[in-house]
Amino acid sequence: MAANSKPCVFCQIVAGEAKANVVFETEHTMGFLDHTPLFPGHVLVIPKVHHVTLPDLPPELLEPLFGDTRKMAAIVVDELGAQGSFVAMNNTVSQSVPHLHVHVVPRTKKDGLRGFFWPRNPYDDDAHAVATADRLRAAWDLSG
Repeated sequence: MAANSKPCVFCQIVAGEAKANVVFETEHTMGFLDHTPLFPGHVLVIPKVHHVTLPDLPPELLEPLFGDTRKMAAIVVDELGAQGSFVAMNNTVSQSVPHLHVHVVPRTKKDGLRGFFWPRNPYDDDAHAVATADRLRAAWDLSG
């Protein structure tokens, strides 16, 4: 990181130096609630080691990252009563944090998402965010 660069907030979350509602942590990945969610239960899945884009990700991390993303995509549907999920990743353009991350968003028909101009639907309060993270974490733990 260059001397003038801002520290990576996702690396700070992994290190326990920044606050996040962590849903799961494995040897290679971590999932936590997006602080500006499209809908409650919007999880970001990241590799714990800093990589900026998907092409930067070493092949040995593909299965851990996408295996855990796949698992979380099922969990948000099952645990939050969603009808499906939206899974997306930006590489550089529209990547608000320059650390590879996959968005896993619970979806329902007629939820208001259209094109790429999506409204944000925040948590009611910190307790709502914590309760959502707790619920997803419990399901993650039970899913083996």
